[in-house]
Amino acid sequence: MLDRNTVEMLLDEKEAARRLGLSVATMRRRRLLRQPPVWVKLGGRVLYRQQDLDAYIESCVVHLPEGR
Repeated sequence: MLDRNTVEMLLDEKEAARRLGLSVATMRRRRLLRQPPVWVKLGGRVLYRQQDLDAYIESCVVHLPEGR
């Protein structure tokens, strides 16, 4: 359940796209395809939690084999 502090920390799609270095169109396309990052739907608004953006960034990290 979202508390008041969480709601205040939600980012709109424009700000989320800016923080990820993506376009708003890319964010919309990813939602259409049900691809991360996950989002919150409040009424007609699409919002993102910073923790979900952080988790998405972490999932994109490329790990190289040791010794290279």
